[in-house]
Amino acid sequence: MSEETAILEVRGVSLQFGGVRALSDVTFSVARGDLFAIIGPNGAGKTSMMNCISGRYTPTSGRVVFKGRDVTGLKPNQRAELGIGRTFQNLALFGHMSVLDNIMVGRHHLVKNNFLNGALYWLGGAQKEELDHRRAVEDIIDFLEITHIRKAMAGTLSYGLRKRVELARAIALRPDLILLDEPMAGMNLEEKEDMARFIIDLNEEWGITVIMIEHDMGVVMDISHRVAVLDFGQKIAEGLPAEIMSNPRVKTAYLGEDDDTPAGTDEEVA
Repeated sequence: MSEETAILEVRGVSLQFGGVRALSDVTFSVARGDLFAIIGPNGAGKTSMMNCISGRYTPTSGRVVFKGRDVTGLKPNQRAELGIGRTFQNLALFGHMSVLDNIMVGRHHLVKNNFLNGALYWLGGAQKEELDHRRAVEDIIDFLEITHIRKAMAGTLSYGLRKRVELARAIALRPDLILLDEPMAGMNLEEKEDMARFIIDLNEEWGITVIMIEHDMGVVMDISHRVAVLDFGQKIAEGLPAEIMSNPRVKTAYLGEDDDTPAGTDEEVA
């Protein structure tokens, strides 16, 4: 994959906490418009990788390049301003705020009016800007089919709906790349089917590149364009879903089957 087609490049990223090595020399690229999944057993380093991409963690070594720019040293809010959105494995909503207000929070970095001209609400551009942001949020609410709960307090909603609201807030950032950390965890079958449909439409209709961590292999293999597999902090495979499913090292990582592939080597599946 050329640098021109890659929206994100992870180059030799390692991450260490004291004597614990969470990631070891991980390299992969994600093409613009891709729906890219990162999978692996529990403790494989998947969320650590997401945190390195989003800026919550700074790699011990290696680089993260977004749209051709080295963002390794940037903070999460700076990366959000460049176009990286994020949802979390553990919900991070404001339970005492309405669904609408939670999603509006996602627009904060797009606000152009400052305190001074914002004070001149009717004379300055603040009123028009607020209306524009509210229209954008209403489009997201319609897209995710949560109009009926738009005024509800986030903390009163079912788990599946709260996951949908968190996705809405991440979309409100207007990202070029969105990171989804287990978007279907804890959902029933119907909720998973709805979320999978939203993710596909987000990718295909809204043109947002997606990187997703997900444990439901059926979902991963059905909707992903490419898949990378981590095990004990190392990338052990990368390729098309069908190739990953037949990869002997992946079977070893998940099922403990015998594998003759030498340890410590990355197997790239084109």
